[in-house]
Amino acid sequence: MSPYLLLWILVWTILAFALMGIDKWKAKREAWRVPEKVLFLSALAGGSIGALAGMALFRHKTLHWSFRIGMPAILVLQVVLLALWSFRDLWWG
Repeated sequence: MSPYLLLWILVWTILAFALMGIDKWKAKREAWRVPEKVLFLSALAGGSIGALAGMALFRHKTLHWSFRIGMPAILVLQVVLLALWSFRDLWWG
């Protein structure tokens, strides 16, 4: 796997985790919130592990079905795409 891809995933994982924590902190204080679209886009960009870790650690968005189903689905999709890309030479010659 490319070191640039690993760096990309690491940065987005940290960012998605931080966004979950920031949104939870703001929710407790009834302040401006991080839009759900931003949380999902950060997961789609490569931060699904961070988003899931943030959901679990901060107990945030765990009652929303779109997050309970969507975030793991994004992770599964990313793992499948990464596996297909990693083994593309075996399957497509």
